[in-house]
Amino acid sequence: MTHVADEVPLTLEGRPPRTLGVLDQGALWANLGVSLLGFSGAMFLVNPLGDAPLSLAAALVATVVGSLIGTAMVGLSAIPGTQTGQPSMVLLRGLFGARISYAPTLLNIVQMLGWGAFELWVIATGAGAIFPAVPYAVWVIVAGVLTTALSIWPLGSIRVLRRYVTIGVIIAMVWFAWFFLREAPAQEGGTWIAFPAAVDYVIALSVSWVPMAADFARHSRSTGAAFTGVVGGYTLAQVACLGLGVYAVAIAGDADAVFGTFVAVPLGALFFAILVLRETDQSFANVYSTTVSLQNLMPRVDRRVFSVVIGVLTVVIALLVDVTSYGAFLGVIGAVFVPMFAVLAVDYFLLGGARRWNTAEHAPSRWPMLVPWALGFAAYWLTTSTPTIAAWDELWADARGAIGFTRQVWMNGALGGALVAAVVTLLIGLVLRRPSVRR
Repeated sequence: MTHVADEVPLTLEGRPPRTLGVLDQGALWANLGVSLLGFSGAMFLVNPLGDAPLSLAAALVATVVGSLIGTAMVGLSAIPGTQTGQPSMVLLRGLFGARISYAPTLLNIVQMLGWGAFELWVIATGAGAIFPAVPYAVWVIVAGVLTTALSIWPLGSIRVLRRYVTIGVIIAMVWFAWFFLREAPAQEGGTWIAFPAAVDYVIALSVSWVPMAADFARHSRSTGAAFTGVVGGYTLAQVACLGLGVYAVAIAGDADAVFGTFVAVPLGALFFAILVLRETDQSFANVYSTTVSLQNLMPRVDRRVFSVVIGVLTVVIALLVDVTSYGAFLGVIGAVFVPMFAVLAVDYFLLGGARRWNTAEHAPSRWPMLVPWALGFAAYWLTTSTPTIAAWDELWADARGAIGFTRQVWMNGALGGALVAAVVTLLIGLVLRRPSVRR
């Protein structure tokens, strides 16, 4: 049983224990990289534009490239958490100031609630493929209760993942890969036309974790352990997960029937049950990060109270969520948090922010930092080729026409948004530092 001193403090004022080694971090992120949503969402990877399917080689290369770019962003965003001991949204006090940090904190709470609801939905759907007689609502409630319990003892949950769950997941993945690689039809045809959109999709899968990386990295024993755990564990797991999903979709012929494909494999119900049970680490991570995000707004409230409230709310949303908006949801996440990460990375690592990072409750506002974030957000939508919501896509098509900008097929929204945000942040930082140099 986890000792109280080895767990996350109940309020933001407590001192975070440094108990997670590289194996703990690697196991956590490897498990987060294996998602049932990744299996069913492989259809978005294979055909992100809806009318230009990728070849098998293009899909696999997009998986590797997107995973490496995305996990590098997540790994770098974890380092300030280890160095300061602060969770992700509190770190934003140093970037934007305490009051302005409330805006991205609220956005993060909304997106984490959305992710948590998606995860409960996918857990219930996966469990329903094994036990179809049990109503969907029952599985959602059971998964919600387990998720809430895990979020109350987060560090203990991570150690359980490393010691027991990870081994079962590896065995299950190898088992399914053995059968899918033999039974899947030949992967022929396809093009590289939608390659940038596929990379965007994979990056979005990865960077959706940027806003919570420091929530766990602040408990890491070293920055090396945090960075290596994220990049190594998550990259390997996500590449394997999406690669397996490509073959599962090919066998099923329909994303909605993917889970049945897993269960149909010999002993498939047993090994798929392991993956379904493991999926609770995804919902746990989202509920826990929502909890510590709320503590940026109310630092002296017991996180266990937040965990219970968020757990109940996530269950309610999961019973009502429209899962058809999944692809659009990922696009919005990428557009918001990729540029924000770029602003933080340049300011913290290149402009000397690490030496002056102020995470106090009254940290002064830094309004200029909103400019590169906003421009990066705009650049994301100007350069991305991933479709989301028709009216939103038309708005940005009109914006391109108004400024005379033509999007090229090789352009990538995540990289475009990050590059613009990074360059503008660097320019602003250099300009603001000039007066102090002359003095």
